[in-house]
Amino acid sequence: MITVLVVDDHPVVRGGLVGWLAAQPDLDVVGEAGDGQEALALVAALEPDVVLMDLRMPRMDGVTAIERLSATRPGVRVLVLTTYDTDADIVRAVAAGATGYLLKDAPLPQLADAVRAAARGETVLAPPVAARLVSHLRAPAAEAPTARELEVLAGVARGLTNAEIGRELFIGEATVKTHLLRVFAKLGVDDRTRAVMVAVQRGLLPPPG
Repeated sequence: MITVLVVDDHPVVRGGLVGWLAAQPDLDVVGEAGDGQEALALVAALEPDVVLMDLRMPRMDGVTAIERLSATRPGVRVLVLTTYDTDADIVRAVAAGATGYLLKDAPLPQLADAVRAAARGETVLAPPVAARLVSHLRAPAAEAPTARELEVLAGVARGLTNAEIGRELFIGEATVKTHLLRVFAKLGVDDRTRAVMVAVQRGLLPPPG
């Protein structure tokens, strides 16, 4: 049985998702949340296998919640389900650690299959999202990371969250995210772990330990 937490700030949408997923014989919806902050508390209490996460919500957005879950609960798979398919939204969500990214026009059977795939640790991307992500990653390589960008990435290598890196470097969390996205583009990667690995391989960061 795969346990699922549904996170969406629209009660009607959330209720529909919960009803459909709960009707699947192998899926168990253990909770629902209306924003990222509530989601973090419920993940800590319920420890679901998969979190179905909207992006734009009050109090705490989906990307921030995904980042915190990646740092504190790396075993929980987060599947983004949203109406937004801009390059910025996709890159931010994937960079934060999302296992998959689906759009809300996805057929419900496809959504259930995506939850199952996410629980297996597989990456699940809606076709338009995959096309945008590939296009973004195939963009011409930019210049080498700046000293500040490498400072931020060094914080990631030490296991710090974006907020902790910001406090250490006296910059805002939004600025940290911007630096990380630029590093991802320059290194041709799409997640924090891979960015650190490539930076070490290229001699931009010292090896761990």
